Amino acid sequence: MALLFAAALAAMTSTGIVLENVSAEDRHPAEIAIWRAERLERLKAERGWLSLVGLHWLKEGANTIGSAKGNDAVIAGLEPKFGTATLSGDQVTFALEPGVIGVVGGSDRNRNAVLQDDRSPRPTVVASGTITFSVIDRGGKKALRVRDTEAPTRKNFLGLDYFDVAEKWRVEAKWEAFDPPKTLEVPTVLGTVEKYPVPGKAVFERGGKRYEMLPVLETPDAKELFLIFADKTSGKETYGAGRFLYAEMPKDGKIVLDFNKAYNPPCAFTPYATCPLAPPENRLNLRVDAGEKKYKGSKH
Repeated sequence: MALLFAAALAAMTSTGIVLENVSAEDRHPAEIAIWRAERLERLKAERGWLSLVGLHWLKEGANTIGSAKGNDAVIAGLEPKFGTATLSGDQVTFALEPGVIGVVGGSDRNRNAVLQDDRSPRPTVVASGTITFSVIDRGGKKALRVRDTEAPTRKNFLGLDYFDVAEKWRVEAKWEAFDPPKTLEVPTVLGTVEKYPVPGKAVFERGGKRYEMLPVLETPDAKELFLIFADKTSGKETYGAGRFLYAEMPKDGKIVLDFNKAYNPPCAFTPYATCPLAPPENRLNLRVDAGEKKYKGSKH
């Protein structure tokens, strides 16, 4: 009954749900059901991860863009010669070809513009028909990230599968702060290494054994802690490269790790994402049979 009630609540998330009147028994399943519904909405959104169709790394200087084979970035669905992205140091500028219609930075009057990358709160988006692209920065390297609302990965999405919600996997861990904070090196699917500040570690016990995890701050002003972890289900029931999990900031020496909210990285759905991988420090010798399972369409 609790799960059915939670599912009913989840179906109403678009109108906003207040959980104050939910019984203690139903509250956690309801919270997870709502979280899952919102996760699904984000994933399936027009600019969600399922819409990715391309990733084109830019070289210094001019990079031609269009559907014709001779372009540096060949993007199906655009005009044969659509425009040119010019990389100069840390800056990318874009210019439409004469006579081509496109929307640059939200305006169909812009013919050229500096493209703000994803380090900006509002990256510049270039659009034409169902196609959009923007610039991402990965360790100083720039690429065009391309989306299509008609992407096969989006239109043929197979849905999400989860383990049953389990209260035992809402873990209240001990928080051991680092002073000063440490640095965690996180590998990526690109073969690069990203460095994140680690303000402390989460420590918990399971089956009489002690486990530690290192949450990171994605940005200096982050309001939540971010964990990338793998466990003994990885590569079997769950995605091989690991899963993601967010946690609220620690309070009173405790941090709550709700593994029911563990979810797959974008690379589980598309080859055009640039995902971080679970670092050795967060590889648990433990079966975490909670959260999101391996995507049916994933090869990993």
